[in-house]
Amino acid sequence: MFHTIYQVLEQIDTVFWGYIGFSLIMILGAYFSITTRFFQFRAMPLIMQTLCSSIRSKSNGQVGVHPIKILFASVGSMVGIGNLVGIITAVQLGGPGALLWIWVAALCGSLIKYSEVFLGLKHRVKNDKGGYDGGPMYFLQQAFSGWAVPTTVSVLMCVYGVEIYQFSVIADSVSTNWLLPREGVVLVLLALVFFAGLGGVSRVAKISTVILPVFIVGYISMGLWVIGHHITELPSIIRQVIESAFTGHAAIGGFAGSTMLLAIQHGISRAAYSGDIGIGNDSVIHSESQTVDPAAQARLAVVGVFIDNVVCTVSVLLVLVTGVWKAAGPIAASNMVQTALGQHFPMMDVFMPLFLLILGYSTIIAYFCVGIKCASFLSPKHGKRLYFGYAAFALPAFSYLDQSQALLLMSIAGSLLLMINLTGIFCLRKQVFFSLQSASSPTSVEPASKEAEISSPVII
Repeated sequence: MFHTIYQVLEQIDTVFWGYIGFSLIMILGAYFSITTRFFQFRAMPLIMQTLCSSIRSKSNGQVGVHPIKILFASVGSMVGIGNLVGIITAVQLGGPGALLWIWVAALCGSLIKYSEVFLGLKHRVKNDKGGYDGGPMYFLQQAFSGWAVPTTVSVLMCVYGVEIYQFSVIADSVSTNWLLPREGVVLVLLALVFFAGLGGVSRVAKISTVILPVFIVGYISMGLWVIGHHITELPSIIRQVIESAFTGHAAIGGFAGSTMLLAIQHGISRAAYSGDIGIGNDSVIHSESQTVDPAAQARLAVVGVFIDNVVCTVSVLLVLVTGVWKAAGPIAASNMVQTALGQHFPMMDVFMPLFLLILGYSTIIAYFCVGIKCASFLSPKHGKRLYFGYAAFALPAFSYLDQSQALLLMSIAGSLLLMINLTGIFCLRKQVFFSLQSASSPTSVEPASKEAEISSPVII
């Protein structure tokens, strides 16, 4: 019975991401790109200016969390195991051409991310804990009449917020590579997740700000070192990526071969999962920012998409330039990056689990914190306590099941969230402002009126 249900859900998931999911992202992303005259390119100087001014700004006791800490909490929710493992399955199933569609997804997805973060801040409300509550469950009230849709989204985000897949991968990687008892690893990791969750977005932001920069810079540096040693092969690899993106790729070595449709499907779906595009988590996290200008925080969200895509690109290029992706014997996706780095760096069986632990942990706690806020939205009195109970059961339970089952559940929840949220964003598209001018300080003062928030906007 369970096996039959699993097969049905797997077919539904394949159909959605094969035909619907990537089409929604491409269509809405293309719509925003065309109507804003490719704002993601024209606004790049302003985006960098916003990043620099946010770094220099001080909290000064304002309500909410510093925008840069929020940015790292957001990056933590995106840069994780999906960037080192999940994104590699796009190459395994879609061929090298999947990389081009990963880039396309980032370009289209950046404006979707901008829009959902903008709407999250625009419709957020102050809470009794000295912060803000925002996200899809708030702005969707403006897009759909009644409470049915916001409630449904909150329930789905509660399911999505307990990141059973990455928790399972970390437990397996650490216990296997470091020869530690799985039960102990699961309990310690669960305690660390609960510790972060009890502190809310503020604590998650502090943790992510401390641990993420070092490990992201370290990973990218190691990846570029390896890619640099294969620099003469890079032009042919890029040519192969472009050709494969539009023609598919024949079977070679341990690789099964692909079509153009598979390249598009897996490239965009994995990029959407990795970059949290249209899911709604980022909107909830960014809504906690001290920033009073929605456009300023939305521009920082675009920076997060860029960072996430750079890490994804490094991972894919690693397995392509080293030839690991076409090895004669099949290599699991979870070991491909480790094998590629292991050709140039020693002790990767020790360091790779550490990478997975740090990056996966930052994603798990960010998702969990979002889930707590959604549970509290559903039941202000009992939601948080019940959600901790659900997590205490689900996270350890899925650590002993096939990881594909956990990934399927996350993917199904994500696909439903994507459909609802993108529909809501499109309905509220005229509320999103794309401006090439910025306020003097993103955290200075509350604007006198909504019209004064952003000067010279592009309204679509």
